[in-house]
Amino acid sequence: MINLKNKKVIITGATGDIGKSLLIKFLSLGCKIVATGTNDDKLSDLKKMSSDVIVKKFNLMDHSKIKNFIDDSNKNLGGIDILVNNAGTNIDKLLLRMSEEDWKKIIDINLSSTFLMCKYVIQKMLKQKNGKIINITSIVGHTGNVGQSNYSASKAGIDGFTKSLAIEYARKNININCVAPGFIKTKMTDNINDEFKSKLVEKIPSGRLGTGEDVANSVVFLASDASNYITGQTIHVNGGMYMA
Repeated sequence: MINLKNKKVIITGATGDIGKSLLIKFLSLGCKIVATGTNDDKLSDLKKMSSDVIVKKFNLMDHSKIKNFIDDSNKNLGGIDILVNNAGTNIDKLLLRMSEEDWKKIIDINLSSTFLMCKYVIQKMLKQKNGKIINITSIVGHTGNVGQSNYSASKAGIDGFTKSLAIEYARKNININCVAPGFIKTKMTDNINDEFKSKLVEKIPSGRLGTGEDVANSVVFLASDASNYITGQTIHVNGGMYMA
């Protein structure tokens, strides 16, 4: 049985569909959480969910403020047991139409911010002599996708980055893993026309899109003591669409 009662958790990108599912799942297990996002209305909604949630508006593009954010979160929570790097964005274009700015923005938000979040959180976890980090990647970091060379590169980079960190800190009782969602039912996929969505689902052996809860279930497993002998791994949550 997964027991995360009173664990102190940071979840980035908590205002998105997957992020909110993560928040609900960790709250249901009795965690204390710092949740970030950039949408004021959605952040306001998160505040109403529970007194165990500390909501912070934070843009991960501002790399110079990440250390202070981690220091403040550590102080507010009284420690950091679990970090979930969920925040990410995309700018989809074919390579020849993609600007250097389009490339750099996605790498900076998705990959470089993950590097900095891990760096400063691991400093805290080393003092505690334990910790769990789960980085949210993507199926396209393994398969590639048309028009997503920047996004795919950023997610593949997180996968390799995670493996290296896992080796560095395994003996320090810090487990670092990835969860790679496939095609998940979100507001974005709801807007896909029915014909294209049907063709997409046909490619998924399970015959359906995943849910935010499917992703959250894997994340809380990796955040729990049940996964203490698992590190440097990627759990693929995609209904069999990609099998590593």
